[in-house]
Amino acid sequence: MISKVHQFLKRSIDYVQGKLTDKQFLIFSSILVGLSAGLAAVVLKFFVHYINITVTNYADSFRGFFVFTLLPIVGIAITVLFIRFVLRNRLKRGSAEIVYAIAKKSSNIAPEEMYAHVATSAVTVGFGGSVGLESPMVSTGAAIGSNYAQSYKLNYKERTILLACGASAGIAAAFNSPIAGVLFAIEVILADVTASAFLPLIIAAASGALISKIVLQESVLLTFSLQQPFDYVNVPYYIVLGILAGFVSLYYAYTYTWIEHKMEAWKNPVKRVLLGGVILCALLILFPPLFGEGYESIKTLSHLRGGELIRNSLLQGAITNEWMLLVFLGLLAFVKVIATAVTIGSGGNGGNFGPALFVGAYLGYSFSKLVNMLGLGPIPENNFTLVAMAGILSGIFYSPLTGIFLIAEITGGYGLMIPLMIVAAFSSMVVRYFEPLSMEAKRLSTKLKLSTENRDKYLLSKLDLSEMIEDNFTKVSQGGTLRDLVTAVSQSKRNTYPVLNKENQLVGLVYLDNVRDIIFKTEKYDNITIEDIMSKPEGAIHPNESLHTVLKKFDDTNQWNLPVVENDKYVGFVSKSSILAKYRTELLKSV
Repeated sequence: MISKVHQFLKRSIDYVQGKLTDKQFLIFSSILVGLSAGLAAVVLKFFVHYINITVTNYADSFRGFFVFTLLPIVGIAITVLFIRFVLRNRLKRGSAEIVYAIAKKSSNIAPEEMYAHVATSAVTVGFGGSVGLESPMVSTGAAIGSNYAQSYKLNYKERTILLACGASAGIAAAFNSPIAGVLFAIEVILADVTASAFLPLIIAAASGALISKIVLQESVLLTFSLQQPFDYVNVPYYIVLGILAGFVSLYYAYTYTWIEHKMEAWKNPVKRVLLGGVILCALLILFPPLFGEGYESIKTLSHLRGGELIRNSLLQGAITNEWMLLVFLGLLAFVKVIATAVTIGSGGNGGNFGPALFVGAYLGYSFSKLVNMLGLGPIPENNFTLVAMAGILSGIFYSPLTGIFLIAEITGGYGLMIPLMIVAAFSSMVVRYFEPLSMEAKRLSTKLKLSTENRDKYLLSKLDLSEMIEDNFTKVSQGGTLRDLVTAVSQSKRNTYPVLNKENQLVGLVYLDNVRDIIFKTEKYDNITIEDIMSKPEGAIHPNESLHTVLKKFDDTNQWNLPVVENDKYVGFVSKSSILAKYRTELLKSV
């Protein structure tokens, strides 16, 4: 039955493709990809809700909150088993992998990514893992867009646009926020944006949000309708909150990265799951709001009912006044990153988008509550709770526009636009001053050797240096004479000759222009050695070196060919003209 439906849809879309121009079919495809990605996000939400209700009802039968604290380790263990035995450890996580697929894999994503993130993140979060669902939604949407484009033989540019359309629709469906979905795709996914991408992105995001609006209830979505009017008198407090959000974002990024590296050092997956489970269990006993996505606790906080959040905590009996409650809520903003990093590091699947909103909400509430308790206000605590979420999103993902418009959309209006802009801007300025790259951009740069700082660096990092190495240069021996060089010249069309020793190490270069005046003096053929006429090699290149630094070496040495050396062994040469030709090809592809 399913195969017949698939064949019918395939034939129908093939028919439509034959009747439309390429641009028209791209617009048509963006609708289908947006609807599909939105539906995938809805299915994921339903799975998480169903799993969560089922396991919590089961845990309730034991009449003890301690059972709840053990649920995340079960979810992580199931996720690890699924990834290992079903997916064969092929799951790619995070937006960095999507950007890498665009740059290095011609925007091709494996088919299993269309369902893998839904299955694994549903189990992880449904059992209480302290991560967000938005990153899996983005990965799923991107995979849907990529595989759709591959099915209908679309070119690289069209594949990239539809991949971004899927990611955009995923965010749009998660929050019923189409503008934020478009901006997320532009700020985070598409390192190189052209005007032709905007219309498909808008249509896909609107389609994803529409599915979410029709199917999901508002209680499932993160929505707010309570906000007090903006008062310009509070601008200094918003500035302070923005600066504070920047520093908390830096803390989040450094802490998450540090824990991630520590967890990766544990090669045994069983030990890693057990370690993560023990840490999560301890955190949940102390801080129950860390269970799951945490969106319900954010709603509770925004309704100024912070006292309800200490229920079932081991610390509940010790929290006897408002000051101690404030410390408890403030600590949640700092321990959330630990819970998130441990959940992902021990094998669970999820992202940092939801946790960023969680941290922002608790930071904003704690800050405004402190100001009011010190008698420096009054300032609206619910407004500060909301705008701080934009500040943390901006600081962690380096995406201020996404943060601003996401909060504007989920609050149902633009009444907080000015404070949102203030907090997001100051947060961004702080993090960029201390750390020019976001967590994902740093991962791209260090692990995946891809730069997204600017368009030139991005296009250069897409190129593969190993594909440009030429090994058709005639080699001469270090112990040879001018006669040997003349023989080499007669066999070569090049004007550069690498000089190698017995260990195949590059010890020098002979340039034909430098020996042209003696090469026809036959009486010197056996008197002049290669060592007499060779030059010391300048600007030797390593095969894994970035093309940005390679081009700098070309400029510094004023050469058009530079030698490539690996482990002290001669490999070949790279030509500056080859790099520029490849760069021009990539530039034309992106237009």
